[in-house]
Amino acid sequence: MSSQPSEPDPEPRRTPGLLPGGSVPPGETPPESAQATSALSHEQRAGAHATKWAWMTLLAVVALLVAGLFTYLAIALLV
Repeated sequence: MSSQPSEPDPEPRRTPGLLPGGSVPPGETPPESAQATSALSHEQRAGAHATKWAWMTLLAVVALLVAGLFTYLAIALLV
């Protein structure tokens, strides 16, 4: 069995660069790393683009039909 400490976090008094509250002052953090997705080996497909537009068109038509129904009912009540 290895001699690993029971606490996984480092001891704050022995960790360099920590302020008393546990925060890190500017300049102590490493530079920003590259993104994990920057080196993809193949082009990814955009997905079902046509399906999205079909659903949006269908919802717009249904919304217009419902609005037309309410307009018809409002006019019918006034007459």
